[in-house]
Amino acid sequence: MPFAPFDWIDDEARRRADAGLVRALRPRPAESALLDLASNDYLGLTRHPEVIAAAAGAAHRWGAGATGSRLVTGSTALHAELEHELADFCGFEAALVLSSGYAANLAALTALTGRGSLIVSDAGNHASIVDGCRLSRAETAVVPHADPDAVRKALRTHEGRALAVTDSVFSVDGDAAPLPELADVCRTEGAALLVDDAHGLGVLGKGGRGALAAAGLAGGDGIVTTLTLSKSLGSQGGAVLGPARVVEHLVNTARTFIFDTGLAPAAAGAALGSLRLLGREPERADRARAVATALYERLTAAGLTAVRPDAAVVSVRAPSADAAVRWAADCRMAGVAVGCFRPPSVPDGVSRLRLTARADLTEEQIADAVATVRRTAPVS
Repeated sequence: MPFAPFDWIDDEARRRADAGLVRALRPRPAESALLDLASNDYLGLTRHPEVIAAAAGAAHRWGAGATGSRLVTGSTALHAELEHELADFCGFEAALVLSSGYAANLAALTALTGRGSLIVSDAGNHASIVDGCRLSRAETAVVPHADPDAVRKALRTHEGRALAVTDSVFSVDGDAAPLPELADVCRTEGAALLVDDAHGLGVLGKGGRGALAAAGLAGGDGIVTTLTLSKSLGSQGGAVLGPARVVEHLVNTARTFIFDTGLAPAAAGAALGSLRLLGREPERADRARAVATALYERLTAAGLTAVRPDAAVVSVRAPSADAAVRWAADCRMAGVAVGCFRPPSVPDGVSRLRLTARADLTEEQIADAVATVRRTAPVS
């Protein structure tokens, strides 16, 4: 028999095709006539002239790349400036910028737990949290979605170091975690609380300061948050925010920080430009939420099944994975780009279209989007 070590991949591909779960890259052009409700550009800043100028200026001054890991040559005064302003804006003592939100979650989970500790994780958490739990080598208890009492029960099974972790806004349905209740549970049980605020920053809280600020928990004892710079701030990268001693600990122990090349200066500059712009134009956060509410109300009024958004994500149920793929393709053909979530990306196995609200959408664009989604909806 000839040596064919990857023949099993063909079997996996056939199974994916049979289940309607094939994924493919679709490079987008620099300019497109599509109405974009698929990206995470919640505040419409990724093409804002001021943000682009900040990215270009940073590249001109600091170069195209960070040149190394943050602990060698990859830290610049620009990174430090971004960290200081992020922490101040969100209400935390300190911040640490990494190359992605994914890396930030892995850093926080692996550095703040370990063998002999317990992580209690919401069943709806993002894949980066799931992977961080696996890499941490801690015992992990996955509890029902948005259930503080289940978190309490899980924490009471363990003696020693423990941490509860949750998305602030869940990326599939756009619903928010019960943060005040979770914080109370963690405080009572002596556990830390880690909140991934990827979908909250820029949308929730006064002026977009995030879900923890909205809940009055920013900067609280025992609370750490992770962020992404690639959604509301329209750039790239991630960050961990919390007490200064937590950030110092991550600098010394978090492998996705220590061994990864630092965030490119252009991305750091763009994120800083967006943060300052949001500080001057806090109404962008209110507008993003208003657009999401308008999308939800008009879609449900049209007879579609959608989940009421707590931030800027609007989820619309599809009858099957194949139907979701066809629906998203039909929307695209009609001029509207929407997200398509299928297993294994959805924890409950229910496929969906995901529409992301943007602060810069006009009333006409909202109406066009709703009409397109309604017109192309599959027959159940």
